[in-house]
Amino acid sequence: MATDYGYDSGLGFPETRHRLPAGLRAPFEGRTWREFGYVLLSLPISILMFTYAVTMVSLGAGLLVTFLGIPVFAAGLAGCRGLGALERARARGLLGLEVADPEPLRTRGSGFMAWIGAVLKSGTSWRTLLYSVLHLPWALFSFVVAVNFWVYGWALLTYPLWFWVFPAYAGQDGLQLYGDQTHHIYLDNPFEIGVTALVGLLFTLATPWIVRALTTVDRVMVHGLLGPTRLSARVVELESDRGVVVDTAAADLRRIERDLHDGAQARLVALAMDLGLAKEKLTEDPQAAARMVDEAHGEVKTALQELRDLARGIHPAVLTDRGLDAALSSVASRCTVPVQVEVDLPSRPAPAIEGIAYFTVSELLQNVSKHARATGAAVDVWRVEDRLLLQVVDNGVGGADVSAGSGLAGLAERLDAVDGILVVDSPVGGPTRVTAELPWRGDRV
Repeated sequence: MATDYGYDSGLGFPETRHRLPAGLRAPFEGRTWREFGYVLLSLPISILMFTYAVTMVSLGAGLLVTFLGIPVFAAGLAGCRGLGALERARARGLLGLEVADPEPLRTRGSGFMAWIGAVLKSGTSWRTLLYSVLHLPWALFSFVVAVNFWVYGWALLTYPLWFWVFPAYAGQDGLQLYGDQTHHIYLDNPFEIGVTALVGLLFTLATPWIVRALTTVDRVMVHGLLGPTRLSARVVELESDRGVVVDTAAADLRRIERDLHDGAQARLVALAMDLGLAKEKLTEDPQAAARMVDEAHGEVKTALQELRDLARGIHPAVLTDRGLDAALSSVASRCTVPVQVEVDLPSRPAPAIEGIAYFTVSELLQNVSKHARATGAAVDVWRVEDRLLLQVVDNGVGGADVSAGSGLAGLAERLDAVDGILVVDSPVGGPTRVTAELPWRGDRV
């Protein structure tokens, strides 16, 4: 295959540029042959699945008058689930279709009867049974169409190479196009042979796209009947988000405990010791006792400031009393660079969403202060339909990356736990634009 190698100006890595257009490359690409192989395998596999499904269902239905009917029926559904797993693997290997495994069986209790109940109640079992029955007619249709187009296309395209077989061994001038008792039309002159090859070329070039269209239907069937449902996928996502929320809450509690233990608590312990020493020296050396009390007074002020900062980091009172506009302005005032804050909200969001929005902007402004080396920043907050959008922009050096495992990754996980999104646009050299999107979750009561 003719190729040319250039360089991607954005990444600096060599990229492959094909000299032939996609229509001419398609018959020789690996993807085409893999899809054609998928169609060829579909017919025998579908016959096996259809035969198994119909046999087991019929046998189970016939035995329902006895105790054996339900276990046989459950075994048939379990077998269909296994065949569905093989079909997902085949689609993954030949079509490149990534389909997640459906929800596992959820048994209530232990034992054989609990397993039978779980199989019969599982929607996955019935969807794989439906796939086993419906896929056979489609596989037969796909097989016939793909094989006929493929065989006729290549046979007609190569006709100039093998037309000599007819006069040499078949006793006729060439491939017979039409014939009855009085008239016979053969493709035997150079013009007719050339037209035949041209028709074969058209068939050959069209076949990969026809096969691709056929396998598109297979992709839809595999994804829709053998993959997880939207509800089960949502359940898995919520379970993962719940784990993130629990981990985040535990981490916040550990951080608060550490800050209290290493900060305010340590200062209060030292303060108690200093006051105890000052009490002992009060009668012996009043001036030294006064100095110690004065130092203790400074420690009290410092401990109170640390406690205020810690409380402000958890949920500041200004956020509860006056909302995001005032709270974010307070955060911006403590940033090391000038920050312009603009909040355009018709009403206040739910308290939980409001707290997450405050925490997000606070963390992003801390990153600006510590890492951006910026001279200015801006914070914008607005609402679009049922979403709350936050955007923090700075003119720093850029290079921020969520995938680098920094604090942005933890912030993205925190937002994802409440169906939020964090998008970071930070090219090297800046500027950095971080956009967060949160659900509105209803107005504040």
